[in-house]
Amino acid sequence: MTSRIPRDSRLRLVRPRPLAAAPRAMNQRRSRRPAPRPPEGTPAPAELAGMARSRLAGAARLARWADAALRPGRGNATSDGKATLADATTERAAADLGLTPAQIRADWDTARLAGLVEVHGDSARPGWRLRAWDRDDTAVLRGWVALFDAWSLAHPEPAGHEPAAVAEVVSAMPQVLSFLQLSAGPVPVEQLLDLLQQRVRELRTERCEVPYGPQREPASPPAPGTATPVDAEPGEAELAPLLDWALHALASVGALTYGAGQATLTPLGSWAVWVKLEQICVAAQSPAGNIEAVAEDMLRGCAQLRPNAARAEYRAWLAARPVGSAVTELLDAARGEDALLRGLAFEALRVVGAPAEHDVRAVLAEPTLRPYALLWLAEHDGADPEDAHEVLTREEATWLWVDTAAAVADHGEAPLLVRHLESAVQPTVPALLDEVRAVGHPRTVQVLVALAAAHPDPALAKAVRRAAFQVHTGGS
Repeated sequence: MTSRIPRDSRLRLVRPRPLAAAPRAMNQRRSRRPAPRPPEGTPAPAELAGMARSRLAGAARLARWADAALRPGRGNATSDGKATLADATTERAAADLGLTPAQIRADWDTARLAGLVEVHGDSARPGWRLRAWDRDDTAVLRGWVALFDAWSLAHPEPAGHEPAAVAEVVSAMPQVLSFLQLSAGPVPVEQLLDLLQQRVRELRTERCEVPYGPQREPASPPAPGTATPVDAEPGEAELAPLLDWALHALASVGALTYGAGQATLTPLGSWAVWVKLEQICVAAQSPAGNIEAVAEDMLRGCAQLRPNAARAEYRAWLAARPVGSAVTELLDAARGEDALLRGLAFEALRVVGAPAEHDVRAVLAEPTLRPYALLWLAEHDGADPEDAHEVLTREEATWLWVDTAAAVADHGEAPLLVRHLESAVQPTVPALLDEVRAVGHPRTVQVLVALAAAHPDPALAKAVRRAAFQVHTGGS
């Protein structure tokens, strides 16, 4: 009778695969929605990218100057000890580039909003889009869309208006832009003002900010410059200057032209509005109704989608809510027990990009999220996704291996779990089992039991079952 001694089976040393590989392997065949076509007359992507490069030429030039002259993010600092634009740095850039200090500051703000420059605390570094600027049309268009999304920051708001009124106009402008896009031509400002008044009225009604019961007539009309009460009907005197500000701000980022009492979307602006409307329509037609779902349900609805389709769902879901609350919701979903949702939540956070960095850094102290956060930050800092795992310690990599295996065990198939062995950083099965036992993942027993049941090698399966028993009983 031949004894079965657990063999020191060598594992192939391959780069760990991110958790996103698990849902890809679990995909089932799905009917694909035909790729939507932009409205007739929309320029080709290459032409749109050329327009965006032209619009952002000054910002890109300043970002390259900063990369060469200040070496942001590479250990060197400016004379004031920072890699941001202090007064001395502004004067230096103005002299080198032949511009005024005001132009330098404007281009710097544009570069930051477009992701050409990333500021982290008291230092700055070139954004990944700057590296891809001359060769990647998609990166250029995404940079311009980031600027378009931040239009309210690109142009100072008029003084003397309540912050609540400004926020209402910002919230109402997507409807105004949609109307401009559908009109496909010049629209009189008076017509846009009527639409803005209607939308602001709807926003106030949704908040129940309407007067109830008999209302007394005011003893005298409000003095000039007095703020309109929140629950009053929005009037032209209140909204006209704010609409004028919004249209000028959108014109400053290249989304529309504004003059002679009318506004017209530029080709870039029309394309951007169409893209956002299409994203919302795609999400609204998804089986799970992802655009209205909470983060956890949205992620479950995306689990069976192909990567590109899932990213489109993430973008649409994010477009429908404030970035801050969306990031908080995704991180809360990542803290749950489902490891698959944890990985998908960080995939969605990759779509968020720079605005999520602060919150992602804040979860580094949480053991459950730390490996995912480290990988996210490494990729955000420009590391190749294939090499990002190098930022993890051996223990963190092992913890992530177990967490990924838990996702596969819960949602995948047995062969995928067996193949998951190949992504372990340990060179042998005994070494892997020793370190898995030591890492203390709460799903260790379930993962090892599932792996033992799935593996076709009886000797290896026996060793894995023994390891599961030792973890369960606290033995060694």
